[in-house]
Amino acid sequence: MAVSLYQVVVDTHDLPALARFWCQVLDWRVLFEAEDEIVIGADEHALPGLCFVPVPEHKTVKNRLHIDLAPDDLAAEVERIIALGAHRADVGQGEDVTWVTLADPEGNEFCVLRPKKSLLD
Repeated sequence: MAVSLYQVVVDTHDLPALARFWCQVLDWRVLFEAEDEIVIGADEHALPGLCFVPVPEHKTVKNRLHIDLAPDDLAAEVERIIALGAHRADVGQGEDVTWVTLADPEGNEFCVLRPKKSLLD
């Protein structure tokens, strides 16, 4: 059976705000918006997408799944994303790593990696 990654679902309190944040980070757009779901992506046919859904509880522990971003320029991208509303996050990564761990406005951790050319780079 063939299968592909369709979307990653993100629990949130403020769907429009978090969807806008990730649209700015990824240079994506809102593809679908309802009161209980917002889907963003590069294009309606470009998989995967991100889907934001409302939850009543607050985030309390480190994510068990997170997004890794591979920019052209690590330092410049970290500055840009922080200016959009992210903040640095300490998840025990240490000081000698080659990536920067950030958290989005609702505290979901993600990493900005050094530039990559492949999944094995």
